[in-house]
Amino acid sequence: MPTRTLARAALVGAGALALLGPLTAATAVAAGDADHGGARIMAAPYAVVPYETVNIRSGPGRSYDKVGSAPANEPRGAYCWVRGERITDHGYTNDVWVKLVEGYVSAVYLKGNEYGDLPASATC
Repeated sequence: MPTRTLARAALVGAGALALLGPLTAATAVAAGDADHGGARIMAAPYAVVPYETVNIRSGPGRSYDKVGSAPANEPRGAYCWVRGERITDHGYTNDVWVKLVEGYVSAVYLKGNEYGDLPASATC
């Protein structure tokens, strides 16, 4: 196959993937709890795991509306982290909140490092 044809095929493939990105994210948001997080994980670049059932909020603090919950040990898709309200629980204090597909969760309740196992560079 000539190089020009390969380059064209790669561009078409990349365009198709770009179109699928928003569809995947929309599908993930619409997915119910019966989905067990599978679509939610695929829609985001990272996965986080709460060690106990935790509230998901519309923003990075307890004063924001509760928009759902994440059961213990169920992976969730995550995009980035941001500093928000300082939370202290189980002997840990942290002001890092991780942005999930559904909303925000305090990193205090996530397995891993201080960023819920996201890279330190994954800021929102």
